Amino acid sequence: TSSHTRVGILNNPSSKIKEENTAIARGILTAFLTQNNSNLKSFLSKLSKEETAKSLAAGTKIAKFFIPGMDDDTFEKKYNTLGLDLIKTHQMFCQEVLKLLPGQMAVMSNGR
Repeated sequence: TSSHTRVGILNNPSSKIKEENTAIARGILTAFLTQNNSNLKSFLSKLSKEETAKSLAAGTKIAKFFIPGMDDDTFEKKYNTLGLDLIKTHQMFCQEVLKLLPGQMAVMSNGR
């Protein structure tokens, strides 16, 4: 509820990282990199719905879930060039530094 709170995401997938199974993770990362706070919040709310995940897994393009006011062009350019290496780096950090098991979730506060 505070406007002074910062949120970040680290991906720690349990399965092999492929373009087909990272649409939501890449969408979230891209949104963090390209959208302002109000659009980011609305878009992330939409991406976090189960029906959105099912639709993306079935092959729906992420552009279908854009919200009014989003910087669509910037998002699409970044989304299409965001490689899987970033997600692999997140995975390595989660497992080697934070000592999480593949797919295990955690909440960090102030870097702890």
